[in-house]
Amino acid sequence: MTETKIKAALIRLHAGIKDSDGPAISVALTEIEALQAAHGPELDPRLQHFLAGRSYAKALAWLGGGDELTAKPASPPGGCQGGT
Repeated sequence: MTETKIKAALIRLHAGIKDSDGPAISVALTEIEALQAAHGPELDPRLQHFLAGRSYAKALAWLGGGDELTAKPASPPGGCQGGT
């Protein structure tokens, strides 16, 4: 139940970011932080790690949503020179 609420808040957060909607982002972050504070000990340690580190895209992907949100490396495999 808690994970479902966290997932919904993460989806709203992503939508707010995509739409540049500051108030929606603020509400979603507040909800995520409140859920984490209230239910942190009962959350899976991996999910708790993502939330504590504010890795929200990873948390959403871990919860089974937003695979397209998974963080991509800033440089190609092999470093800045593309693996050469």
